[in-house]
Amino acid sequence: MSHDFPLDLVEAQTAWYRTYWQLAKSGPTASTTRDRWRLQQLSKQIAGHPYWCGPSGTPAARMELKELARREVRR
Repeated sequence: MSHDFPLDLVEAQTAWYRTYWQLAKSGPTASTTRDRWRLQQLSKQIAGHPYWCGPSGTPAARMELKELARREVRR
């Protein structure tokens, strides 16, 4: 099933992956406070999005959103 995700939700999930991978690439002496804070904010934005309250907000839709965002980041 293909979902029609709101643009702001896709953008937030894509930003989450970009931030996560940037954090993962950080060296041991890098300050990661800002990136960790950003991940928390994006996680709240994604999890609390009104889209999930509707009939399309299924676990399968969450996985599809993640896959869509991963593909977008890898471009």
